[in-house]
Amino acid sequence: MMLQFPDLVKMKTKKMVFEDVYAARDSATLEQLKELSSKRRVIEESINESSFITEAIAREMYGGLTSQIQQDLHKLEEYLPLLENLIFHADLVSSNWKMFRWTFELKIRWASALSSSSFFNLMGPKFFQIDSLRFELGMALFLYGAFLQERALEVLPTDLVQSATFFREAAGVYHHLAQEVLPSLQPALPAERPPEAIASVSTVMSLICMAGAQAVTIRKAEEKGTTIGLLAKLHYGVTQFLDEAYDILYKATRECKDISSHFVEFILSCQALHELRSQKYLSEGLKIAGQVGVAVGVLRLALINVKKKMPGEESWKSVFLKEIDDVSEMLRKFEHENEFVWHEKIPSGDELPLPQGNKIVSIIPYNPKRWERELAFKL
Repeated sequence: MMLQFPDLVKMKTKKMVFEDVYAARDSATLEQLKELSSKRRVIEESINESSFITEAIAREMYGGLTSQIQQDLHKLEEYLPLLENLIFHADLVSSNWKMFRWTFELKIRWASALSSSSFFNLMGPKFFQIDSLRFELGMALFLYGAFLQERALEVLPTDLVQSATFFREAAGVYHHLAQEVLPSLQPALPAERPPEAIASVSTVMSLICMAGAQAVTIRKAEEKGTTIGLLAKLHYGVTQFLDEAYDILYKATRECKDISSHFVEFILSCQALHELRSQKYLSEGLKIAGQVGVAVGVLRLALINVKKKMPGEESWKSVFLKEIDDVSEMLRKFEHENEFVWHEKIPSGDELPLPQGNKIVSIIPYNPKRWERELAFKL
């Protein structure tokens, strides 16, 4: 079972009406601005939970899609190409003071899903206003990546291959954000900024999605009867993805100190869980190889370490406790066999083998689409 962090899709935003702010020079531009507002409005209503559309009507509107997550992905896939086109044309006249003023008047405001203030603010979500269309693009893409992760978890029980694909697609979205979108936004960011607007946080998200894709791939490998030694390395590969993510996130706190401790705990908990699973397979392989004493030592150390990292979240804790019970039962059997049959010395500390990792998944690159229509403004 995988740990889940559903808070990522809990971003909020304020209403924006593009045609009320940008002065169109012709009717075609005005219609495109209205369409942009319309496509954004359905996203606003969805994430702000202010839509009054029934499930039946929504299903009909979105081509028979029954999953709310699929519908949300579809909404973003219709909005993003229009937004990319607006940014393209806005960049062509970015030196004009009117364009700067209009973007300011648009009041682009988003509430973070990763900010600690979002979890403990009794007055409601805290909104960040940054006067840049790239902030709007960055937050919309971050939300798109979050919904791709939710879709990966939604199909996980029925289709492991598709689930891994969605995780890899999400990793590609976040990689694109970190490399292509957010770096140019950084100089414009105020001191108080949402974590989603920081390039290194998107790198962290890409690594988390890669870890998710590999975790799903491991489940497929287990079904196929993959060798125990490789399974141990694959689980530790997940741990390595998450180790890298944590290191980058720790450095990111210098740019944004308002990162949710719950999110940090999620990364550390996933890392600890897959390290335990890696050690379980490693010890099983050692026993098969006739090194029962070493196998016992590996399991003892693994249990000591994981019990120090027990998460506070109840749903995560239950997964930990189940895994700890399984490993404890395995240890009991190995100790009993060693005591009555093999009588091997139980090594500890530096005498134990170091874990080895193998990372086998890669991102699916995100290729942004732009609806190539001419936009003309009264400048």
